[in-house]
Amino acid sequence: MSAGRIRALVVDDEPIARLAVVRLLNEDAGIELVGECGDGATALRQIRKLAPDLVFLDIQMPAMSGIDVAAQIGHERLPATVFVTAYERYAVRAFEANAVDYLVKPFSRDRFLVTLERAKRRLASSDAALEQAASTQVLRALNELRREQDYLERIPVPVDEHLVFVDLRDVDWIEANRNLVRLHAGKQVYEIRETMAALEARLNPRHFVRVHRSAIVNVSRIAAIHPWFNGHHVLVLSSGQQLRMSRYQHEAFLRLTGRRGG
Repeated sequence: MSAGRIRALVVDDEPIARLAVVRLLNEDAGIELVGECGDGATALRQIRKLAPDLVFLDIQMPAMSGIDVAAQIGHERLPATVFVTAYERYAVRAFEANAVDYLVKPFSRDRFLVTLERAKRRLASSDAALEQAASTQVLRALNELRREQDYLERIPVPVDEHLVFVDLRDVDWIEANRNLVRLHAGKQVYEIRETMAALEARLNPRHFVRVHRSAIVNVSRIAAIHPWFNGHHVLVLSSGQQLRMSRYQHEAFLRLTGRRGG
């Protein structure tokens, strides 16, 4: 850091959001703003060229995301980083689990100052092991986010001579039918040539859970869970559909009921 000042770079493809960070940084005499970037490719070049101490990095950017930028820099050269996101649910969960600094847009001045102070404390530390651990935690959180992005959001289904893209948020449950899989979405039923195991691997486990060898359920569609017999349970979906849950799907049952294994 030059003359004790923290050299900061701001990266965000939204000009208004970028300006908000820049204005708050300019209020702090201990911060030297070395640049602004509106896309990931430019950010990558500027981080390598300028070697800033601190980067405010937007997660969601076209072409090259903040995740891609951080991954290409690598944990050994990654500056202290505060991630900025408008997509709270997944990002915040990953960042909090790995003790990574973040801001959710739109953020307040007070929230920004708390985050900036935390970044300053990290930069003031001379413990190389802690710095290495912090960078490793960042990349671990980003890997979790990348896996989230890799899950299917829509699935192409052949209908007559064309493809229909079914939004998985509209799917109530998925049924195995020999060498086919049926997607039940309201009153619509779509068939695709796929195995349950292959499809399950491409679904976000936060949203879909396999409750039987022949059934995968959209967790948000579950209205009730009733005990049956011999350790089995019956799921009642918001559509009224009832599905038997195998007694061997114990972990699925714990997730659905919000319990923890012990």
